[in-house]
Amino acid sequence: MGPRAAQTLDLIRRADWFDAARAKGYLAILAVLSAIVAVGYLYLSSPLLDPQGKALGTDFASFWTASQLALAGGSPWDVEAHRAAQTAIFGPGAGYAAFFYPPPYLLLCLPLALLPYAASLAVWLGATGAAFAAMARRWLGRESGWLPIAAFPAVLVNAGHGQNAFLTAALFGAGALIASKRPWLSGVLFGCLVIKPHLAVLVPLFMIATGNWRGFIAAGATAVGLCALSLVVLGPEAWQGFFETSALARQTLEQNLVGYAKMQSAYAGARLLGAPGAVAWALQGLALVAAGASVWMTRKADARARGAVLAAATLLATPFLLDYDLLLLAVPLAWLFREATKDPGRDGWRDWEKAALVAGFVLPVVSRSLAMAAGLPVAPLVVLGLLACLVRRARTAETVEANLPDAATLSMARP
Repeated sequence: MGPRAAQTLDLIRRADWFDAARAKGYLAILAVLSAIVAVGYLYLSSPLLDPQGKALGTDFASFWTASQLALAGGSPWDVEAHRAAQTAIFGPGAGYAAFFYPPPYLLLCLPLALLPYAASLAVWLGATGAAFAAMARRWLGRESGWLPIAAFPAVLVNAGHGQNAFLTAALFGAGALIASKRPWLSGVLFGCLVIKPHLAVLVPLFMIATGNWRGFIAAGATAVGLCALSLVVLGPEAWQGFFETSALARQTLEQNLVGYAKMQSAYAGARLLGAPGAVAWALQGLALVAAGASVWMTRKADARARGAVLAAATLLATPFLLDYDLLLLAVPLAWLFREATKDPGRDGWRDWEKAALVAGFVLPVVSRSLAMAAGLPVAPLVVLGLLACLVRRARTAETVEANLPDAATLSMARP
């Protein structure tokens, strides 16, 4: 390695140039740009269609149409009926967003079509966005203000898709935050992730590793209860339709129907680089093992550290992940920032942490573009690097805490 390359690497490793003043300036710029994009997007849109002629809020069209069908006695898992309903509302050029969610999610969607489409989208994003903002503020701390949340690119990405990541991140982040102090409520929040179960893939391990049996029971009971409620309200036909479309959902993943460049998982990254399906699944399996090992290795860390690791590990573990799902990065990024800056009298940053923070922060807005334009699936690598920084910090804090003398020892040492 030449001296210039070593100097560049050291610049990234230490990132001394990235101080608090620059961070605030960059956040302000991002927040202003996000506001300009949002206002311009809405100005150029109609109540139904965005500037590209697609459904306004793209994926929300699937949820609203599912509500309309269900309220009329139809099934959103009837793909042809769901497609025909979307086409009738938005026109043939607006594209199609399928509904692969389990019946408990349809319970949440049922009221959506009671309002006109644009009003329903506004209420949906407003309510779930407020829940996300409240959760993120708790992780960041009041002293950080609202600027980091407003500037986080994943907020705009999720809003543009009309997706549910505000809600799932709020449930996940709040559940992780209160897991040790309010285990029953934490379990209920995690159990509600049955609406998007692949985001809860590591929750059972997390509960077992930390000995949170009350949370484990509450999560399981909540998930089962919501499934039972959907069976009563929607009937067995809903579950039959869901299971029938599950095979189609897997085909959507494996046959590149969504587009590997749009997805953010290790599996999709491997397929984008040309790996066969078996190799890609093996790589995803290794990612799952690494993610699970991270959760287990930090089981004795403090509650916030465990939650931050769980959130990042989840994004590495699941094979079905899109850029709006990266909103969950708010949890580990907030924890890392708060830990590194909690003592204003010293520099609390360790090697590579600033780089991991910046990369994770901008990832939701650059990952899809890099994959589509250059064929570079950077998301799994960025998440893996961030996870490594989180585990190192969590385990170091755990070791330091274990080596501190207890109160009895300190009292005996007094003269």
